[in-house]
Formats: sequence, C-alpha cells, structure tokens
Amino acid sequence: MNVGHPALEKFVARLLRRSTLSTEEVQALLHLPCRVAQPQAHFDIVYPGETVNHACLVAKGLVARFDQMRDGKRQIAAFHIPGDMCDLHSVVAPTAGWGISALSPSTVLFLSHAELRKLAIAYPNVALSFWRDGTADASVLAKWVGNLGRQDARSRLAHLLCEMGVRLELAGLGTRTSFVLDATQEQLADALGLTAVHVDRTMQALRREGLLATHGRTIDVVDWQCFAEAADFDPAYLLLGLPTRAGATQGLKMGRGMSSAA
Repeated sequence: MNVGHPALEKFVARLLRRSTLSTEEVQALLHLPCRVAQPQAHFDIVYPGETVNHACLVAKGLVARFDQMRDGKRQIAAFHIPGDMCDLHSVVAPTAGWGISALSPSTVLFLSHAELRKLAIAYPNVALSFWRDGTADASVLAKWVGNLGRQDARSRLAHLLCEMGVRLELAGLGTRTSFVLDATQEQLADALGLTAVHVDRTMQALRREGLLATHGRTIDVVDWQCFAEAADFDPAYLLLGLPTRAGATQGLKMGRGMSSAA
C-alpha cells in the first residue's frame, strides 16, 4: 500500500478546477493510501457486473469506461486520462453496470471506498468536490449521447478530438492544437458508434479539408476556430468555467475554481 502517490496531485488539480479546497483538505487528499497496478493495453480493470471495494484513478495512459453487449461488442462511454477518477461514483454504487479497460499501457491507483468515505465524512467540502466531479462526468456522458444520436460521423469525430485536446491541455499533457491520443481506430470506433473503416475515412476527410494533421497518434489541429466550428464544439458541458462558443477561441483559463458553496 502506497501513501502520497504523485498521481494524487493530478486528481487534486482536477478537483481544484471546479472547487475551492483548503490546504488541510488538499493535504488529506494527497495522503490517501492506494494500491498501484500497471495494466497492459486491452486489459479489463473492472468487469461489468463486478462488485468492487475501490475506485480507480488513472496515473498514466488512457483508460475507458465501456458497456458490453451480449455478443461481446462494446460501446465506449468515456475516455479517462491521468488525473481522472474513472468511477468515483462506485463509492456509493459498488456493483458496476459498466466495465473499465486500459486502452494503452497504463498505471492505475486503487483507492479504497472505505478511505474515500472516511475522507468525505471528515471534510464535507471534499465530499462536495467529489459531487461536482461526478456531475462533470455525467455532463460529458450526456454530450456523448447527444452526439451519437444526432451528429454525423464528421462532427462526432471532430467533437471528440476537440474535447480530448481541451482536457489534455488542462491536464498539462499537450495543447488543444497538438496532443497525443493513444487510442486505435477500433477504439475510436467503439466510442463513436462507427466502424474502424468509417473512422479512417472520416479522419482522411478532415485531413483533406486542412482541419487537422496526424503523425502516428499525435493530433495537430491546424485552425482551432474552424475545427471547433466543424465539430459544433462548445466547452460549456465540461463545467470548467471555460469560454463558451462565443468566446471559445480565446485562451483557456487554467485553474479557475468554483466557490465552495453548494
């Protein structure tokens, strides 16, 4: 069991984007005990229907939450990057209606539900920050559902790339115009409700339009404003206090927290 793993700093930084925490509360979070795992790509960390006693925090790599059909097909419902707690909601709902899988070689911290509950009881403001974090995940999921149901393939793919660019920039893992998305075309297809062939054709079309360039798994957005317009991307759903569509081309405001009031 580890105490004070460096990846907890990334999680605290994520919480501070939406909440104001005291020094004492931050230190309590940074000293949570955890167990470290290093799953390889395609390894299922949590199976659908499994009852768990810990939440999973991504320290390195790309991890996905997914639903699985009876025939084995999967729909990816979320991408999680370093600093994300994939299943903070499992503290109150420990039987998974979903699965969690490493899409790339990853490092994951397991934080016990008992320790997280103890922390939330001792520091109600931390519990509120957890609540806000879960609300943000739910907002992202709602946007993904809307895109799957109402957007065409071009807009779906462009929107996902805009989202990941913004999230990776905020996490200090690139910029919104140049970042690494360590997912295969098959994995992108599982997130977008498309086939891998359709993803490839759509990516080629975006390149032909001059909206982006790719080098392996590095994505370079040529013109952010044009790309965001093509994606119909408005970052408001990320609940980060970022500029809305009218001001989306302005610089991202890093580290802007919400008040601690409910």
